[in-house]
Amino acid sequence: MTLAEVPQTDLNWFAVLAHHAIRTPEKAITVFEGEATTYKAMALRAAALAAGLSERGVGPGEVVALLSYNCPEFLETVFAANYLGAIAMPINWRLAALEVRYIIEHSGARAVVCDDALVDLGTEATKDIESSLVRVCMSSTHADGWTTLTDLRATSIVAEHASTTADDIHRLMYTSGTTGRPKGVMITHGNLAWKNLAHLIEFGFTSADIGLVCGPLYHVGALDLTTTSLIAAGGTVIIHRSFEASDVVSELERSKVTTVWLAPTMVNAIMELPDIEQRDLSSLRVVINGGEKMPIPLIQRIQRVFPLAWFADAYGLTETVSGDTFLDRDSIVNKLGSVGRPCLYLELDIWDSEGRPLPAGERGEIVMRGPKVFKGYWKDPDATLAAFAGGWFHTGDIGVRDDDGYLYIVDRLKDMIISGGENIASSEVERVLYEHDSVLEAAVVGRPDDRWGAVPVAFVVVRQGAAVTADMLFEHCRAQLGRFKVPKDITFLNALPRNPSGKVLKRELRSST
Repeated sequence: MTLAEVPQTDLNWFAVLAHHAIRTPEKAITVFEGEATTYKAMALRAAALAAGLSERGVGPGEVVALLSYNCPEFLETVFAANYLGAIAMPINWRLAALEVRYIIEHSGARAVVCDDALVDLGTEATKDIESSLVRVCMSSTHADGWTTLTDLRATSIVAEHASTTADDIHRLMYTSGTTGRPKGVMITHGNLAWKNLAHLIEFGFTSADIGLVCGPLYHVGALDLTTTSLIAAGGTVIIHRSFEASDVVSELERSKVTTVWLAPTMVNAIMELPDIEQRDLSSLRVVINGGEKMPIPLIQRIQRVFPLAWFADAYGLTETVSGDTFLDRDSIVNKLGSVGRPCLYLELDIWDSEGRPLPAGERGEIVMRGPKVFKGYWKDPDATLAAFAGGWFHTGDIGVRDDDGYLYIVDRLKDMIISGGENIASSEVERVLYEHDSVLEAAVVGRPDDRWGAVPVAFVVVRQGAAVTADMLFEHCRAQLGRFKVPKDITFLNALPRNPSGKVLKRELRSST
């Protein structure tokens, strides 16, 4: 099948790439380390990779795991999987090998595509299950037990492009959950299409826009608040392998970037650069931020640094392909602390514990519905049913709206710790602590941190007669968790504070940090 034969009515994400590859074949879709890849080249490479994966048994509905730093091959793999009607699954490379293994096994992944710099992690995570996987290394040279993208693309067969419906799964993204194990979020081709349309309308993105991706592409912030939106518009995305504040500012200035997504910690790092107010960042017209409350002096300084930019505080979740509410540029000061109002095609409400809508000014759980809201949790019908109680998606976050409909985030029902833009479920860290033989009880909360926003800290009750130190528990956690999830401090208590029903009073623990 040629690119011209890909149905224009198809909702498959690859069809978007094919559309632009036909209309603007020489337009750059990505620029990475000074090398541009055109829409046509990306489409041909992705189709060839799809053929190679198909030749090795990957087909519609199967999962292709992706363990990679930022690079064009990351996007190529997503497009290739979707070409086949398969499901792309980016994995957080900051996780420990056991965590990566859980995601691969739970998802039933048929293939793993791995950055050469992460092959050791990929090898450890797939030890003893490698025979059931197509293991692909992005390097042009062979790693032991891995094939290469170059080899896969060299196949002589031509794979059939799979048409997809709005309800077919485009992507799986595992997110920390309250059960202590991550849950697979099923994002459909329809979810992505409606998200892209809503964001194109919100920000007016066109093919003339140039985006910078400097946050990790395994996260919806970098992937969906910049990359997929601009590709939908036919724009160009400059990719940085990782975040470095000085490199980002130089890129913004040199390449006349028009839009970027920045987590709060990234904004802080940029604002700390000594010459930041002397740099010319006037090309930026949209900066999407993570929705943290900022003092007015910092807002005023940001407005000096980005003089023409709409600094849009946002609220969103993986389950909604991110970007649910945005604070309009005229309300940055007079709606201080708000994350704005819902984007198009998304309905948002505030409910009490009985599922009743609450009026403006009253706090309750944020619920949503609309075509950009995910399909459900992979292989977890009970969690899906609970998440959609009453026909709306329950975010687990507490919010309040003012009389003008502006949303303010108050707290998180899920006891989620947001550290440097990463979600850390306290229950996941607690599960690991409980697995230590000396631990009787454990509770994890977030402690405010100037650099990361928050960091996890643990409170532990030791079994009678057991002898364990904080260093021993740190080491235990490091073996099973990504470094960013390991508690920064451990406090030993005789007992955890609990209410009369036995629930741990985490607010008391937070107040003591």
